[in-house]
Amino acid sequence: MDLAFVLVKSVIGHEMEVMNAILKIDGVKEVMGTFGQYDIFVKVQSGKKGETEKIITKQIRQVPNVISTTTLPAIPGQN
Repeated sequence: MDLAFVLVKSVIGHEMEVMNAILKIDGVKEVMGTFGQYDIFVKVQSGKKGETEKIITKQIRQVPNVISTTTLPAIPGQN
């Protein structure tokens, strides 16, 4: 099972619409607003190897008003 945490920067004032759009994506388990360098914290999980990468690159990064993402892939067996 693939698991990753994604830190998202969005256009100022569009955080809620970005969060709502990301939450609709299959494989997204949690979305939270944050303070600091990043605006949104996203938990992505998939049952297929490599699917998490596709969710991030083909869907999350394509959401309007997403400026950038930083992905933290979880290490299997270290949870």
